[in-house]
Amino acid sequence: QVQLSESGGGSVQTGGSLLLSCSYDSFASGCMAWFRQGPGPEREGLVSIDVDRTITYADSVRGRFTVAADTATYNLYLVMNNVKPEDSGMYYCAANPSQGGWTFGGQWRGFDPSWYPYWGQGTQVNVST
Repeated sequence: QVQLSESGGGSVQTGGSLLLSCSYDSFASGCMAWFRQGPGPEREGLVSIDVDRTITYADSVRGRFTVAADTATYNLYLVMNNVKPEDSGMYYCAANPSQGGWTFGGQWRGFDPSWYPYWGQGTQVNVST
């Protein structure tokens, strides 16, 4: 069982910045990711950190968002710069402590919500014009 807890959400104007944090229980290996859920039912993968520390960003946030992991304090951060109204939504961090983002069959599932058994409660971000 891995406990995750997000914080740092709030309201920000277009073009502004926000820092989200995710505190988690320690685990030896696996992958973690940030997801966003907008008005639709799907959770969108934003950034994934694999077991070898490879970082993958979604096209929608590449160049604007940055992920950082502090393994000493078990915190995962998401630095959001130049935010846009479409960045609004509930932000979740997720963890799979059993394996990385690649399946044994060679498929990458780092942005597949079903790949992650553990989730935080989410933190809401609202971007206004």
